[in-house]
Amino acid sequence: MNIANWQMLEELVSASFAEGRGFALATLNLDHLTKLRRPGAFRDAYAAQDFVTADGNPIVWCSRLAGQPVELLPGSDMILPLVRLAAEMGMPLGLVGSTEASLAGAARALQHEVPGLEIAATIAPPMGFDPESEAADAILRDLSGRGVRLCLLALGAPKQEILAARGRRIAPEIGIASIGAGLDFLSGLQERAPLWVRRLALEWLWRMLSNPRRLAGRYALAFRDLPGHLWRSWRLR
Repeated sequence: MNIANWQMLEELVSASFAEGRGFALATLNLDHLTKLRRPGAFRDAYAAQDFVTADGNPIVWCSRLAGQPVELLPGSDMILPLVRLAAEMGMPLGLVGSTEASLAGAARALQHEVPGLEIAATIAPPMGFDPESEAADAILRDLSGRGVRLCLLALGAPKQEILAARGRRIAPEIGIASIGAGLDFLSGLQERAPLWVRRLALEWLWRMLSNPRRLAGRYALAFRDLPGHLWRSWRLR
């Protein structure tokens, strides 16, 4: 389901918590659109997501051209609202991904911002982690056994979306939100773009300049495909 705004997502997540149902939440960006053009595990994982938000301005532009406008809801911006909602409803939190240092820093930041928050698990999978392995299933069962009801997943695409989709079968009571680098930002191990940069829709440039070796090729492919995405969105109108 495409999520139009935070109010819609809040209502859906609250209902899921109240009814003991889990969910998978993906945050769609331009890089994801490029990856989704190819059949495979990533496309299958996206089809299994319950909620999808716009994690980049190009997605918002495409939605407006298609006549189905959505608001910008980046994963990093949704962490605190989702965690506050979970704490208010007594839903224990789990953090999965990144590194042990990042998870520890993010946990401290969240408990400072959200008094009374229960963090039931922090798990940093090893390098080379396979989201379709028995080790992945073991993590999901561990989260379930510890009573986690909201899990913030920070493995990067496509691993986090594949693991979240797997969670709908292995741990159907857990809400799993794929939030990319959000936990690294919270912990302070990565610096997020300043607000004025984000308001100019240039957060992608900030991130690319901070790690050009890893991100330059990814953004080049994504922006190569952007005109086609915009054209197809216009035709949907």
